Amino acid sequence: MIRLSDDEVTALGERGYFVRDSFLGRELALRVRDAAVALRDSGKMNRAGVGRTQHQVAAEVRNDFIYWPDETDSSGALREAWAHFALFQQHLNSAAWLGLTRFELQLAHYASGGKYERHADAFAGDDNRRVTAIVYLNDQWKPQDGGQLRIYTEPSVDLTPSLDRLVVFLSERIEHEVLPNHADRFALTAWYRSR
Repeated sequence: MIRLSDDEVTALGERGYFVRDSFLGRELALRVRDAAVALRDSGKMNRAGVGRTQHQVAAEVRNDFIYWPDETDSSGALREAWAHFALFQQHLNSAAWLGLTRFELQLAHYASGGKYERHADAFAGDDNRRVTAIVYLNDQWKPQDGGQLRIYTEPSVDLTPSLDRLVVFLSERIEHEVLPNHADRFALTAWYRSR
């Protein structure tokens, strides 16, 4: 289901985030995960960096590898996922009146020992990312695998990166962190922009 419920719209406005346990559907989520594994194994993912204007590798802050798919990607699964996120943008606009005009998509792989320290996806007052939407691609994730997404609200919330779980939050408002993981962890993130 791509359409937003009234409860999700309310949660986004009041708490700044919501969680849904199905977005792509199990079969597509597994195919996207398989595409991610193939990209990792072929060396087509690059080390992620940090910084507003300059890409700097800082493994002490984040140590994942990333790939930027688009609607023309050679993987059919990634093209289908792109279409889901595009339709989701329309529903965010119609249900929550956000005025989103475009998005970018990033596939991330955290090898065992991966992490990403506390951060926000947008800077206050900047004309940049407005909404972050993450879908997880990890089948049969166990508590001992770690890798939870910690959302810094009051109180903070730790979310397991389970297969096809969708987490949506306001990019400027919600700080978050990827806790250290002990198994390969994959995620597909969309950042929605208003300009």
